[in-house]
Amino acid sequence: MNKHTCLITGAGGLVGSYLAQACVNRGYKVKALIRNGSDSSFLEKLGVEVVRGDLQDESLPKEATLGVDTVFHCAAKVGDWGSIDSYRQVNVEGLRKLLNSLEPSQIHRFIHFSSLGVYEARHHYQTDESTPPPEQHFDGYTQSKVESEKLALQYHREKGYPVVVLRPGFIYGPRDRTVLPRLMQKLKTKEVKYIGSSSYAMNNIFVGNLVHAAFLALDNPKAVGEVFNLTDGEKTSKKRFITSIAKGMNLPSPFFIPVPLWLAKLIASSMEKKALKNGAQQAPKVTRANIKFLGLNLDFSIEKAKRILGYAPIKTFDEGIAETLNWYKNNS
Repeated sequence: MNKHTCLITGAGGLVGSYLAQACVNRGYKVKALIRNGSDSSFLEKLGVEVVRGDLQDESLPKEATLGVDTVFHCAAKVGDWGSIDSYRQVNVEGLRKLLNSLEPSQIHRFIHFSSLGVYEARHHYQTDESTPPPEQHFDGYTQSKVESEKLALQYHREKGYPVVVLRPGFIYGPRDRTVLPRLMQKLKTKEVKYIGSSSYAMNNIFVGNLVHAAFLALDNPKAVGEVFNLTDGEKTSKKRFITSIAKGMNLPSPFFIPVPLWLAKLIASSMEKKALKNGAQQAPKVTRANIKFLGLNLDFSIEKAKRILGYAPIKTFDEGIAETLNWYKNNS
């Protein structure tokens, strides 16, 4: 097994911290890029080299990439509110600066973490990578993720960068300090409502399964230049996902009174328009991005990842969510 020297951007987040731990366990040398002010205690305990800063800083990419042969690019501006330009500045232009700081010949692999959210906001039934993402999206995050994918693959085609694009679904796991805690709070205050149908599929993936797929892509030459959908590989309905969290954390389960999808879209559009008119800095309670997550059937094929990468989830949904909730119980 090759002993790589890896740069992990966004190493303070859920995926980045798991990758850092996994790289250390494999005996790789690790540089962990995190933002100024982020908690680095977990990374420091791992013994990795912590580099602080922002990819938009002119001098940072060169410092961060010096001596590395592998890049796991997890850093991104996330969310469902804000101008498209604010997302582009980080997710597209930050990526461009990172790529420009590297020489293709020095890089063994550049693994770019994208999202299944790049697909059209509609119901999906085993949609695979042959379906192209739309050119235009209604939120800045998704729009910038589509554009960043295109940029990474352009650098592969035109300049020979060994890029692999991974499209994970909704990522869950221990150490998530943002998405699941917000969902738990909404369950506690009984704000969670099913939109359309509680039987619609989630597109979830346990963080350990995602990291497993990333390492399969690391040393597989057939992965270069390819895009891969990634999930837990089993149908998990919205009801199953949310009820598992509610029961596991002793929180009230949502009443099964679904909000019609057409009504939810109307409410979201109205609330977004009002918030934009008022110059709101925070997203309204209901957004079109919320509806995409909770109100659509999000069933994606992972057959390509199975065929080319040999991907098989290392944990089932039940195992992954149990590990996740046990961590929250012990760290809340």
